[in-house]
Amino acid sequence: MTYAVRYYTKTGNTRRLAEAIAKEFGVEALPIEEPVKEHADILFLGNSYYAFSIDPEVRAFVASLDKEKVGRIVNFGTAAMLHSTYKKVKAVADQVGIAMDEKEFHCRGEFKGIHKGRPNADDIGAAVAFAKQFK
Repeated sequence: MTYAVRYYTKTGNTRRLAEAIAKEFGVEALPIEEPVKEHADILFLGNSYYAFSIDPEVRAFVASLDKEKVGRIVNFGTAAMLHSTYKKVKAVADQVGIAMDEKEFHCRGEFKGIHKGRPNADDIGAAVAFAKQFK
């Protein structure tokens, strides 16, 4: 199995999860500005809700993916209020023919003093434990 980790973050919360997941798989966590050039059976994609939707940059990134290089997407992220971005990301992935795993990981993220200190060490540990099931 081959892996890649990409993330989008405005606050740094999702980057922290991405870096921990990437370390577990011996790959580098890269922002979505870095295209997936290598083959990845699994692409861990970190993102969050901003203004009640996924960011247009996330939408564009997923739309740019090559189904010959990416086997499937595993969604993860942080959020202060809304949790799952799965349906929003899946809608774009479906358009380019890339499968999304039904499992995903989301935890609280600090935003303007809400959920101070999150993601914390327990959240990061839970994200790594979640990712290990894909080894």
